[in-house]
Amino acid sequence: MTAIATTHALAQPASGWGRSSLTLPPLGNLDAYISAVNRLPLLSAEEERDYARRLQKHGDLEAAGKLVMSHLRLVVSVSRQYLGYGLPHGDLIQEGNVGLMKAVKRYDPEQGVRLVSYALHWIKAEIHEYILKNWRMVKVATTKAQRKLFFNLRSMKQGFKADAVDADTHRERLSEHEIDVVARELKVKREEVIEMETRMSGGDLLLDPSPGDDGEEAYGPIAWLADARHEPTAVLEATQRDLLASEGISEALDALDPRSRRIVAERWLKVNDDGSGGMTLHELAAEYGVSAERIRQIEVAAMKKMRKTLEAYA
Repeated sequence: MTAIATTHALAQPASGWGRSSLTLPPLGNLDAYISAVNRLPLLSAEEERDYARRLQKHGDLEAAGKLVMSHLRLVVSVSRQYLGYGLPHGDLIQEGNVGLMKAVKRYDPEQGVRLVSYALHWIKAEIHEYILKNWRMVKVATTKAQRKLFFNLRSMKQGFKADAVDADTHRERLSEHEIDVVARELKVKREEVIEMETRMSGGDLLLDPSPGDDGEEAYGPIAWLADARHEPTAVLEATQRDLLASEGISEALDALDPRSRRIVAERWLKVNDDGSGGMTLHELAAEYGVSAERIRQIEVAAMKKMRKTLEAYA
């Protein structure tokens, strides 16, 4: 079920949601949907807090439905800002509705912020993600000025007669005179027109390619976009390492006798201001009146004991 269909279903009487007074007529097209959601009543601040508390404390799905329905017009309004990307308006609304439902689920009425402000971030985030996944515009024009130049240049190119074709891409390209005309009409630098023309002439590139015929996982540009620091597994591993490096090591050291603890600390944990380590085997041997080999044996036994403690701690 699409997000638009889902939000429409939220308004219909159903056992899971309870009987809601916010009902939409059967919708045959997008214009009818937009017209219907724009007629839905808005909630007062008090009503919004009440429904949000009912959802938060009791999992009241009817309250969730009313919160979603009263903000559908917000999604329609936000989605209009992204029509220039060439994607279907219905799809943009659908993705925005997904973001709205995520916002409603996570909304905390005790924070003193209206849902409209909180949901705005989630709606835009979901639409942005949809655009990133579905259109190469993100690499053609990444700033507001570039997007404006992109659309104006594309429009003006349609009025020019093709004088030249790129030998590599077999696409029409602007002549030197046409570049000057575009730069003058759009009040931009000639170099900016050439750069955008080059980007527009480039072929599409799949960010996340499918595995090859041999079953090997293909490598795509999306790999450069990933931030491994925030990947859930990496976060958990980093947290575990931090615990072992602090509480785990401290607990393992406490399990040793004083002599073994000092030997391990001098040999493995101590770092002087000049970057050098702690005492050597011979220095420790001289201090305790034993051989360097004996100090090494004590160190090995202490490390084994610490390893067992760390394994149990982990």
